[in-house]
Amino acid sequence: MLTKHEFSQRIGNCMLMDGATGSNLRAKGMPRLCNTELWVLEHPEILQTLQRQYARAGSQILYAPTFQAQPIVLERAGLAEQTEKLNARLVALTRHAVPECLVAGDLTTLAAFCDSWDPKNFDLLVANYRRQIRGLIDGGADVLGAETLLYPQEAEAILTAAELEGAGAVFYTFTMQADGLLFSGMDAGPVLQELERNGAAALGFNCVAADDMTAGLVAKLRRYVSVPLICKPNAGMPVITEDSIAHYNMDPAVFARVVTDCAQMGAKLLGGCCGTTPKHIAALKEQQEKYCQSL
Repeated sequence: MLTKHEFSQRIGNCMLMDGATGSNLRAKGMPRLCNTELWVLEHPEILQTLQRQYARAGSQILYAPTFQAQPIVLERAGLAEQTEKLNARLVALTRHAVPECLVAGDLTTLAAFCDSWDPKNFDLLVANYRRQIRGLIDGGADVLGAETLLYPQEAEAILTAAELEGAGAVFYTFTMQADGLLFSGMDAGPVLQELERNGAAALGFNCVAADDMTAGLVAKLRRYVSVPLICKPNAGMPVITEDSIAHYNMDPAVFARVVTDCAQMGAKLLGGCCGTTPKHIAALKEQQEKYCQSL
C-alpha cells in the first residue's frame, strides 16, 4: 500500500476518481437487492468493462467493488468465513482491469447492520472492518477508501482497524447535508478535523447532490482540514419512479461545471457518486484539465 505521503505526492494539484458502480451495474442487468460483490464475481467482465471505461474517461483512482464485503453482511449469504478471500479477489479483478490506475479498497457504513453510535458495538465494528481490510491489503489495494459514512464512530472504527492491520493511506468520505451537517446532526467540519489529526490521508464527501450549493460545502470543509479534500457528488437529485428506482438526470457537462467549481474552492480529489457514468468523468476531465493548467 501507499503511505500517506506517497499518496499525497501522487495527487498533485488534482486527481480524478471514478463514478458510480452500482447504478451502472444495475443498468447492465444486476438484480436489485442482490449481493453486489457475489454478482460481480459471477459476472466479472461487466464490472471490468465499466472500470476500463472509467479509466479511458480519465479516472486515476478506482474503487474495487467491495462496498459491503464485511463479515456481518456476507453472513447473510453464508460466506462470512470467506471475507478475506472475497475482498482480495475483488481487488484483483479491478487491478487486472485497470493496471495503470490506483485501486482503492472500498469500505462503507455498517449503520444498517448495527447501532454504530452505541459504544458497546465499537468492538464489533472494528472486528468487521479488520477482516475486510486484511483482505483488501492481501489483494494489493493501493489505498483504502471509506465512503458513504454516516457516523463518526464508523470512521473511528475503520481508523482503529486500519492501524491494527498495518494499513497505509486511508481516506474517508461522509454523506452529509448541503450545510455541512452529518445525518447524525453533527457538524462535519470538526469530525473531519479530528480524523486528520489521527492520520487520515484525505477527507471529504460523497453521495451529496451536485448543485449550486456544492462548492459552498467544499469551501466550508476546507476551513477545517489541510489534507486533500474529496468531492464525489451524485448526478443531481434523483427522480424516484413508481417502482422505487432512483434516476439521475444531470447532464455530464453541468455536473462537470459543478465539480470544477468545487476544485476552485479547494477540492483535489474529484469524482462522482450515484447516477454518474464514464461520460460524467470524461466531461469532468475536460474541465479539470483547463482548471489544473491554470494553477
